[in-house]
Amino acid sequence: MMPSPKMRVAVGQHPGNDKEYLDFALQLGCEGASFQTPDIKGDVKWDAADVKAYLAPVHAAGVKVESFENVPNHFYDKLMLGLPGRDAQLENMKSTIRALGEAGVPILGMHWMPQIVWRTDLNHSGRGNSYVSIYDHSIVEDRSRDSEIWVARRDLRDPNIKDTFTRGNFVPLGVDSLSVEQMWENFEYFVKGVISACEEAGVILCFHPDDPPAQELHGIGRILTSVDNLDRAVHIVDSPNLKLELCLGTVSEMGGEKTVMDAVNRFAPIDKIAYIHLRDVQGTFPVFAECFLGEGNYKPYEVVKALHKHGFTGAILDDHTPGLTGDDPYGYRGRAHAIGYIQALIEVVTNN
Repeated sequence: MMPSPKMRVAVGQHPGNDKEYLDFALQLGCEGASFQTPDIKGDVKWDAADVKAYLAPVHAAGVKVESFENVPNHFYDKLMLGLPGRDAQLENMKSTIRALGEAGVPILGMHWMPQIVWRTDLNHSGRGNSYVSIYDHSIVEDRSRDSEIWVARRDLRDPNIKDTFTRGNFVPLGVDSLSVEQMWENFEYFVKGVISACEEAGVILCFHPDDPPAQELHGIGRILTSVDNLDRAVHIVDSPNLKLELCLGTVSEMGGEKTVMDAVNRFAPIDKIAYIHLRDVQGTFPVFAECFLGEGNYKPYEVVKALHKHGFTGAILDDHTPGLTGDDPYGYRGRAHAIGYIQALIEVVTNN
């Protein structure tokens, strides 16, 4: 008899399938791993053979594939922006989803942020001079300070900078403005266009909240910016294959502990959470700073307790951990701390 699914911790936010990452998962007692914008060849889509080749060393190491998180932005940028060529991208995304299903990837996490994640500072202002990211919307509103903005560009990864941030390198969009209403229309077009492929392939599609949760950035609307909007997004279609990639750090940015508990208590009971990013911030939009678990806006214990109460059986990932002295850009030391913290919470809450 197969064991019943249970709430668990997985490693994540890594693009590679290298031995160091896989050893890290096993040594920390994590059965599974998530892979963020994995290093798989393909200019416009992924093919099943290439996904299987990428996963071969993962399977050989005995690590469970929890999810893939993000495809390259250029796979679906025209879909997000409603530009000519989006129909071709839709077909390629359906092909990619079928490839993931054939390769045994159960979940595809995505975002709906053409400009990706922004921050306005990265410095050693965290606890014990740890390296953290900061967001101040007043800097973003002052266009004379564009060069100060840090953008998470996975396509321009710098191996020496944490969390793929690069300064002043905005994503080229091809449009000057896009309303919130247009972004919703584009989102609905995409979800309705791929959901049948998800159901047929056995792949759960889930979406990350917008980080930062601004209503617009430099004229481009953002839609996944509140718990109510997440609710709207996850009910665009009635399908068990449409869920949330619930980043509680981003939800905390929206309104602190109240919004976090609202999201957990709203979506966990109806099985609309595919997996969770458990991180936090100090402060809320328009100004916040990332921090260690336990010193932010919400109480991690209360979150895990509520998840258990509602029967959540998915994976919990660490995310955007502060950089510790002597750590590498991926943040193995900081992530090990967060993973151990979450594992202990699960053990206490579930009594096993």
